[in-house]
Amino acid sequence: MDPLIPAILMQSPDKIPVSVSILPAAFLHYGQELVRLASQYPQFFSKDMMDLEQIAQCIPERYHAGRHVDEWGCVWENIQEGMEAIVTHHPVQSEADVFALQIPDNRDGRLPHGFMYLRLLDLCGFELAMELFAEEGEALCTLIDKVLQYNLIQLEAALPRMGPIVYLGDDLGMQTGLAIGPHKWRKYLQPCYERMFALIKQHKPGALVYLHSDGCIHEIMGDLQDCGADMINPQYRANGLDNLVRVCRKERIIPINLDLDRQLFPWATPQQLAAHVQECVEALYLKEGGLGLSVEFNFEIPLQNMAAVLDALTKYQHYRG
Repeated sequence: MDPLIPAILMQSPDKIPVSVSILPAAFLHYGQELVRLASQYPQFFSKDMMDLEQIAQCIPERYHAGRHVDEWGCVWENIQEGMEAIVTHHPVQSEADVFALQIPDNRDGRLPHGFMYLRLLDLCGFELAMELFAEEGEALCTLIDKVLQYNLIQLEAALPRMGPIVYLGDDLGMQTGLAIGPHKWRKYLQPCYERMFALIKQHKPGALVYLHSDGCIHEIMGDLQDCGADMINPQYRANGLDNLVRVCRKERIIPINLDLDRQLFPWATPQQLAAHVQECVEALYLKEGGLGLSVEFNFEIPLQNMAAVLDALTKYQHYRG
């Protein structure tokens, strides 16, 4: 059973579930040094996660240096092997392009990171997307509807192979808030997430929806729960611990898999890293559950700092308040 399930369902898990991911670029940078470090923490890493040859073979397309075009016609480019690409050409350059845009024929059941809101930005570019949200005209509604219809088609295709937790990711926030603000998010995008999450739960009763979202999203975390998100994966730094405590523990209980402070990891001392993990756990822990801890390592983090984070996770995943 996925260790997040009892935490999501508030079933008093025996420990706080921890997930640790390492970007391919970190393995390419550190090689066997990182493998040796990971092997010291079998509670977080399987043997498959420490096989350099297998890691190299399984690097996703957008993490390879070079250029590729996705099903919508967005051009992705990458200059750093092992890091994710960015969109450098947007197929929608005007409102007229919105109406001419064709929904892709793909029926592979794949919903990559950035499947809804970020897809709008990938298609239009940030500036044009913000103009469409400012004008609130037919073009905006048409664009949103096309992306939503494609996502519903892809969800239908994915349903037969979905597990008990459906993992989705769409970065909704910037560093200090939502670019379109919470009002327009609720008006235009909340209905999209409601339809998608409802489709999952209609066809798979009991399925749990897990939503990753980078950026400052605390203003809409309650709305995401209302849409059907059973657990949210928010960032520590962008949201602020005080806001997460207020929104997810005081105003209501929202199960979260907290993304610990990646911006702290490269430069902090081991003592500061241990204190960071302790502070987060003590602030958000409930004996009933509702808390997981999520970590991502990249090549700019010294190995000794990775070890300090892993040591702190080993200790505080058994916290009992």
